[in-house]
Amino acid sequence: MGKRILIVDDSESIREVVSFTLENAGHDVLKGVDGLDALKFLDGSKLDLIITDLHMPNMDGIEFIKNVRAKADYQFVPILFLTTESQTQKKMEAKDAGATGWIIKPFVPEKLLAAIQKVVR
Repeated sequence: MGKRILIVDDSESIREVVSFTLENAGHDVLKGVDGLDALKFLDGSKLDLIITDLHMPNMDGIEFIKNVRAKADYQFVPILFLTTESQTQKKMEAKDAGATGWIIKPFVPEKLLAAIQKVVR
């Protein structure tokens, strides 16, 4: 059974590659161009997973995660960070904000799908 997954990334090419990978695996994909844009999807409807970038205009990934976690409906939705950042400090900041896991770009589609299997029930 496919899951409902929100992708948040300011790179159109990344959004397309990730959504192509997820849709081919049978998932329903929503796309936000940055954290601020993606807030419109936090309307009470079900989300099984959020995949977000760190560096984005208007609202970065950390701020977006804080906004997600502040909403009761989304406090327990798994959030994967998909980013070029590999610094331990940024990982800790993301974890403190409420991120569930971390995937480094560029990603291998099979590894992305394996990570999703681990965090989505």
